[in-house]
Amino acid sequence: MENFWWGALFSVTPTILVGLIFWLVMRSILRADRTERKVYAEIEAEERARLNQPKPDTREA
Repeated sequence: MENFWWGALFSVTPTILVGLIFWLVMRSILRADRTERKVYAEIEAEERARLNQPKPDTREA
């Protein structure tokens, strides 16, 4: 019976590890995208302030 549990553990471990790696990669991609959008918005706001342009209207028609 002990061999059954070791076999079950070893058969599930690769799936869990691949899932964990996938989750970490997706999390880092999403965080990088969020940070990039935030920095881009800050730079755009600075440039608009420097050029005295109004903030763009983001409402859809």
